[in-house]
Amino acid sequence: MSPGRRRRSIDEPVNLMRIVTRAGDAGQTSLADRARVGKDSLRVEAFGSVDELNAAIGLAFVALPTGSPLRPWLTRIQNELFDLGADLATPFAARGRSRLRVEEDQVAALDALCTQLVARQEPLRTFLLPGDSEASARLHLARTICRRAERRSVALARREQINPQVLAYLNRLGDLLFIAARAADAERPEPPRRWRPGASTRARAAERILPEPPPAT
Repeated sequence: MSPGRRRRSIDEPVNLMRIVTRAGDAGQTSLADRARVGKDSLRVEAFGSVDELNAAIGLAFVALPTGSPLRPWLTRIQNELFDLGADLATPFAARGRSRLRVEEDQVAALDALCTQLVARQEPLRTFLLPGDSEASARLHLARTICRRAERRSVALARREQINPQVLAYLNRLGDLLFIAARAADAERPEPPRRWRPGASTRARAAERILPEPPPAT
């Protein structure tokens, strides 16, 4: 190490003094092991979707009340998604220092939270229409992005070796975000809007299940 430079701690993993590097102008980017790959590679698609998921969860976080018990969990999950992104950005063949990997205990913690939240909820016999509150709508949006990140990671796992806990974590997180969206609506006095199969078809028109939209002007 050169004189005057200090070693970065574990909580200082990157140096972001230069954001504009122009190194990706030709459509390539660097993995954690410094290998150069196309920005449309499966690995970049996977951790890029995880990055998008993290941002979507941030939108859900700010929509929740300050005292919501979900907020500390979302903070933890956002931190773990950076871990997961770093995991995906580091091929298993990377040599040298030990690498940050998602662990089984992190998946187990999501499992336990799912169980805890579901125990407080009524059984669900149909799907819910997203949008009963801003927070739950944002959690549902995060859920769909999570499932895309999971699909991208599954596609990557067919081509290259990845940490199996990445797939388990994303699968469990997708479940949790659905459950959390229901929890975010728990204090609303109005009943949730539910999917009513075929409600606007001719066969069920006489039941008048859905309110009639006003005519277009």
